[in-house]
Amino acid sequence: MHRIARARALRQTDNLTEDRLWAMLRGRRLDGLKFRRQVPIDRYFADFVCMEARLVVEADGPSHRQSEDYDQARTEVLESLGYQVLRVSNEQVLADPSGVALAIRAAVAAGRSAGHLRRP
Repeated sequence: MHRIARARALRQTDNLTEDRLWAMLRGRRLDGLKFRRQVPIDRYFADFVCMEARLVVEADGPSHRQSEDYDQARTEVLESLGYQVLRVSNEQVLADPSGVALAIRAAVAAGRSAGHLRRP
């Protein structure tokens, strides 16, 4: 399947957690930062990406508990391409969305201090 078509298909099959996280991030709702969802980067699809802050936010559900090696390799590739990777559990998103927003803000601030913030 073509990468763009695959990204579209992934966006149409978001789960509840991804829907809640997207509601928090879409439309520059979080500190005016523009996030995109299901973005192809290298050979992976990142759940949510802020290109300006070079930040990938991954929502990890129960299936990720069996794929720690895969997730680690994926994180290493994304980081080698200059992205920070923030992983949040489905439980965090559903139980403490304000805490997730704080974690995203902290990751953006850390990226800024490390010089990762790009201006469009």
